[in-house]
This record gives sequence, C-alpha cells and structure tokens, in this order.
Amino acid sequence: MPSQASDFRAISVMPVLSHVLERYVVCTHVYPALVRLCTTLDFSDQFVFWPSGSTTAAIVAMLHTVCTMLAENDFVRVFFFDFSKAFDTVRHSTLMAKFAQLQMPDCIHNWICDFLDGHAHCAKYAGLVSTITAIYASIIQGSAVGPASYVVAAADLHPVNVHNQIFKFADGTSGHSGRQRSHLPGGD
Repeated sequence: MPSQASDFRAISVMPVLSHVLERYVVCTHVYPALVRLCTTLDFSDQFVFWPSGSTTAAIVAMLHTVCTMLAENDFVRVFFFDFSKAFDTVRHSTLMAKFAQLQMPDCIHNWICDFLDGHAHCAKYAGLVSTITAIYASIIQGSAVGPASYVVAAADLHPVNVHNQIFKFADGTSGHSGRQRSHLPGGD
C-alpha cells in the first residue's frame, strides 16, 4: 500500500509491437555502441544491465580487486553506496548529451530522444487524481531503453583517486529492480 507520493512510479504500458521495436533498437544499435571505443565515456566498471553483465560478475571482479590490493597493502577499505530510486534521478537532457557521444546513427539518437520526450504523469489513488506533470527526468521502468540508458548515464561516474576502483551493478534482491549499488574498494 503506498504511503507517500514517491511510492507512485511510472511504468511502461506499450503495445507489444512497440516494445518489440524498442528491444530491437536497443539490441542492434545501443548495446553495440556501448562496446565501441568512446573517449569520454567508460563502461569497463559497469556490471549492470549488460547483455553479459551480472551481480555475480561484479562480485567476482570486486573480490579479485580486493585480494590483489591486499597482496600489496595491510588493509583495504570497502565502501558501499546504495542509490535507491536511481532511475528517478536521470535527467533526459544529460542522458541525451551522453548518448550523443556514442557512435550510433543519428536516426537512432533522435528516436531515443523522441522516446523520452513528451511524457507526463498523473496518479489515481482512492478516487483522487493528481494534476498532470511533465517528466524531464527518470527512465521509464519496464522499457527496454531504460536499463541501457542507466548504463550510459552512469558511464562518467568514476573514482577521483587512481588507487580506488568502482564496481557498478544493480541489485533487485530487495524488490527494487533498478536499484544501483556502487562498491569502491580502495587501498592505502
């Protein structure tokens, strides 16, 4: 039962053919663009929403890094940051600026821009309907573009110190698919 306004979340309710087209665009254009060389965005620390990424792969990479650091250091600090409702914070303008840096056809970039543009939200609960509000941030949950968009949005989140590492992955174990967790082990 929702108890506050932030408990209401937009989900994608699309015709089946539209969802198939969306998945096709993501699989044939967006994911291949993520593996092409991009000098300004780095996806090497991402274990979230990749076709081959997983929480297990992130944990294995993190444990390997910690063990390697412990071979050279007396101790290692590990910090866990949980970005709950991370999808709600992705601004469309910032996301599209990052998508523009990827090597993909202009028509695909424009299609994604149109996909995100023009969305509005209202909530109906207990017979009451809220006012309609334009949405300029957030990724539509249930969409195929959403997970790939979060990978692009988080691509420039990096540790400041070269001795630190970051591992980004999503963990849906608490019932919040789309919850982003970042782990930053750092040696002294």
